[in-house]
Amino acid sequence: MNVLLMPFLYFPEDKSEYIPAAISFAFFMVLLVLTFMWIKRNSKKQEEETRELEERILRERHEAKEQQRTHEL
Repeated sequence: MNVLLMPFLYFPEDKSEYIPAAISFAFFMVLLVLTFMWIKRNSKKQEEETRELEERILRERHEAKEQQRTHEL
C-alpha cells in the first residue's frame, strides 16, 4: 500500500525550501530559451547559405548547358 502513496515524493512544511528550486528552474528556463533562439538563428543562417549555394549550382548548370548548345551549333 505504501508504494501506491508514492513515498518518494517530498512536500516540505516550510515553503521557503521551494525557493532554491524555483531559482534553478528559472535559470534553466532562461538558458533553454536562449539556446532555442541561438539554434533557430543558426538554422536560418544555414538555410540562407544553402539556398545561395543551390542557386549558384543551378546557375552554373544552366550556363554549362548553354555553352554546350552553342558549341554544338
